[in-house]
Amino acid sequence: MHDRFVRLCEIPSPTGSEREVADAVIAELRALDIEVTEDEAAGPASAGAGNLVARVPGEQEGWVMFGAHLDTVPHEGSVEVVVEDGTYRSRGDTILGADNKAALAVLLELAARHHDRPPPLGLELLLTVAEEDGLRGAKAFDVSGLRAGYGFVIDHASPIGDVINAAPTYQRLTAEFEGTESHAGIRPEDGHNAIAAAAAAIAAMELGRIDEETTANIGVIEGGAASNVVAGRCRIEGEARSIDPARAAATVGSMVDACTWGASEHGCDADVEVAELFRGYRTPPDSAPLRVATAALEACGIEASTVATGGGSDANALVAAGFDCVLLANGTASNHTPQESVAAASLDRMLDVCGAIVREAASPGDG
Repeated sequence: MHDRFVRLCEIPSPTGSEREVADAVIAELRALDIEVTEDEAAGPASAGAGNLVARVPGEQEGWVMFGAHLDTVPHEGSVEVVVEDGTYRSRGDTILGADNKAALAVLLELAARHHDRPPPLGLELLLTVAEEDGLRGAKAFDVSGLRAGYGFVIDHASPIGDVINAAPTYQRLTAEFEGTESHAGIRPEDGHNAIAAAAAAIAAMELGRIDEETTANIGVIEGGAASNVVAGRCRIEGEARSIDPARAAATVGSMVDACTWGASEHGCDADVEVAELFRGYRTPPDSAPLRVATAALEACGIEASTVATGGGSDANALVAAGFDCVLLANGTASNHTPQESVAAASLDRMLDVCGAIVREAASPGDG
């Protein structure tokens, strides 16, 4: 499994370029005579491949689903994996790709261990594309084709034992400010500065952590032509997130109002677009996958901790589509950065937890 993890990390698969890693996964599964299919999501998801579904029949009737994604965030250069003191890292300035290839390696190992020795309950692996940019693969996936009644997405960068019981709604904001260019040294009074308008708008926004469940951010600002030209255009990108969908909508609405005000104050126009990339959820306390995950962790000697997250995952899209699932931590750290890492022991522990989940799901009353 550890060698597989390294091999997968060193296959480039940024969002939109998943074909090579998808083909590698398909080849490995089919070499084990494991059923694997690919859907038609590549087009709708603007991905390099479709979502994969692999199945290993179990001793009992019924199935349990495990999910991971094939893509990574974009990166420059090739990933070269090194292991230091039992922890995997990237040798250079790239990401490692443990998000989400740690989970991918674990799930392939889970399937491989049972290809000739049926698990207690059927394994259904959902391996999605384009997760890192708006969960596009999971959104394009038809959950009615799943045989499992519930499942587990292994994609949260925190210590194994965390069971995510709430995740946010994500609203993305893009604003284009249009002013009037003029020479900044000769006739600045003839200009209307779009950067100044954007700056005023940002200054009027409440950003950062707004309350326990809500955040807002402006992450991109770009514009202007030269230092001696009053800027005729400026573009900003931001977001609002909240576990309460109404709070997310209200927060991004306030950001839109700030853009409109900033543009007006500086004689500019503002074209503002808002898009909901995914919808948040709260897992009910009596949820079957929540109960199964907690019992499985305890069976492995790991204390289960239910926590809310500020990040999104395929679980958001699957829950929105009516499929019951929970998000689990996979023991990775510093995802999306050159400091990304995962301990070999975390891979082993996550495999143990997945095996315990299958056994727990197969027990009377949970299958």
